[in-house]
Amino acid sequence: MALSVIDLYRKVLPRTNCRDCGFATCMAFASMVVSEKLPLSQCPHLTDEMLARYQPELDRQYEAGKWTKKDPAQDALIWAQQRAASMNIADLPERIGGVLVQDGGKAYLDLPYFTGSVLISDTGIRKSDGAPLDRWEQVFLYNHLAQGGKRSPIGKWKAFDQIPNTVSKVKSMKAHVENVLQERFQRKVDELKRACEAIGGRAPTETELPSGEGASDLAMVFHPLPRIPVLLLFWDAEPDEGFDAKLKLLFDETIVEHLDIESILFLSEHLTRRLCEHPDRGDR
Repeated sequence: MALSVIDLYRKVLPRTNCRDCGFATCMAFASMVVSEKLPLSQCPHLTDEMLARYQPELDRQYEAGKWTKKDPAQDALIWAQQRAASMNIADLPERIGGVLVQDGGKAYLDLPYFTGSVLISDTGIRKSDGAPLDRWEQVFLYNHLAQGGKRSPIGKWKAFDQIPNTVSKVKSMKAHVENVLQERFQRKVDELKRACEAIGGRAPTETELPSGEGASDLAMVFHPLPRIPVLLLFWDAEPDEGFDAKLKLLFDETIVEHLDIESILFLSEHLTRRLCEHPDRGDR
């Protein structure tokens, strides 16, 4: 029978609130054992017999996911892996870019990702240089694999709010991307340019610039993934004219074939974090 916090408190723990476990009360300790998988042995007043009886019971309910605290990143990763489970590594270079490589007798797709690359196999994704790849990035890349797109960019740019089915996410794009970058780089165009270049951005060619946007103070194009270009346009503030800074991210219209809406937003937020975290050394 599964052990709830109350069961653990009443049936197993000494209920003395001695704090020897590091928590203020036995109830607080019970809550951490049940929801956070804290080892029951951290209570020094339980006998070996009690630990042998109740820890396996707790382990079984952890395995079943009963009462444990949800891990959204892990749940999303499992879902994304299942979504991409039918992928064939050999088909990926033609569809999304990259090259096939062999490592230890195993086939991998070496896929460019920002300024580096990731190695994708049928068992997982890792950065080729050994650097950590967090679970949300893995979710993003699995969703890219699963989306099924194969077309190369066609040079028709769209703002996020011009992409179908983005109405519910437009406020998030503005709050977590546009506003953040506008405030961070207002009156700092040169710093923004250096930050863009540090994560693989470059000045677009004349043919890559969209018509009808007006001359921006800075335009930079990124290829975070081979088939997914992102164009950043920045107009700096002009206080004398009463204009605040303005920033737009534009996407090739084929992006919906390669990423779902959540993944487009994730990519935009991830790009924002990378730009804001870049240590500017222009004045040193």
